[in-house]
Amino acid sequence: MKIDLNLPLFPTTTVGSFPKPKYLVEARAKFYKNEISRENLLQLEEKATAEFIALQEKVGLDVFVDGEAERGDMATFFAERLGGFEISEPVRSYGNRYYKKPRIVDAIEFREPMTKHFFEFAQKLTSKPVKGMLTGPYTMMDWSFNEHYNSREEVVRAFAKVLRKEAEELQKAGCKIIQVDEPALSVRSDEIELAAEGLRLVTEGLEMYSITHICYGAFEHLAPKIKLLPVDQIDLEFAGRDFELLDQLKGHEFPQDVGLGVYDVHTHKTTPKEKVAEYLEKALTYFKPEQIWIDPDCGLKTRSLSESEEGLREMVLAAGELRNKK
Repeated sequence: MKIDLNLPLFPTTTVGSFPKPKYLVEARAKFYKNEISRENLLQLEEKATAEFIALQEKVGLDVFVDGEAERGDMATFFAERLGGFEISEPVRSYGNRYYKKPRIVDAIEFREPMTKHFFEFAQKLTSKPVKGMLTGPYTMMDWSFNEHYNSREEVVRAFAKVLRKEAEELQKAGCKIIQVDEPALSVRSDEIELAAEGLRLVTEGLEMYSITHICYGAFEHLAPKIKLLPVDQIDLEFAGRDFELLDQLKGHEFPQDVGLGVYDVHTHKTTPKEKVAEYLEKALTYFKPEQIWIDPDCGLKTRSLSESEEGLREMVLAAGELRNKK
């Protein structure tokens, strides 16, 4: 549901995660060894969240995130809080990165709100809108071992049902913007209709501005069908490929707003405001000004806090200069 958010032209935001402070990484390790309590860990997660909000205030973003201090892997976080799951031993994702993959062993069930506490905690610290952040039903399905349902379609619908309840909890808490991440779709464009069904089941009828984030895949196959995704905004990675994605989108209908990734998060080099401005001018040859939101390519958890701050500041400066020209 498209709602008026009263934001400036070219709103600036970030995608979701911030890098975990060392004290939080150490505390989480101690928690899993039963060396500190859940209450102790929660206090440190809230401390990190407050620091993330302060950083976003400092650089001047228009739409905030809570920073996901309480989350590890984006699929396992939800699986650990839903009924019907067991968690695998660590499996390799890419390079030297490993994660514990969810195993669906029974009917998926909603137990209690999973992200509401940190949304509410973050929103109380700022007058800027804070996004609600969910991992989408298609990605949850694709990144889990299914040992219960008869088809991929059944799994997507089961996930969508519980994620809809989570979205409703966020709406009750005052959330106006919800981002439903679907990174798995970037390499499975043949199932875009299924992903679209899942997104619709989660977001249809909500009084929230809806976003889906997709990154790092074969967009030449996704572009012809991207109009099928039933959200207000599609957030895409552009900077990491020096905006070649824009050429892949040309000639295809794109009725949604676009989250324009202008900050490459997979390098230690900051994307300077001059380069960001160049990207934005290029994007304006394809998108209308009122369609464009500005953000990094992906979450910032692979960067340091100082790198994140510097990259976001350059992005905000470029957006401000472009607003003054319009």
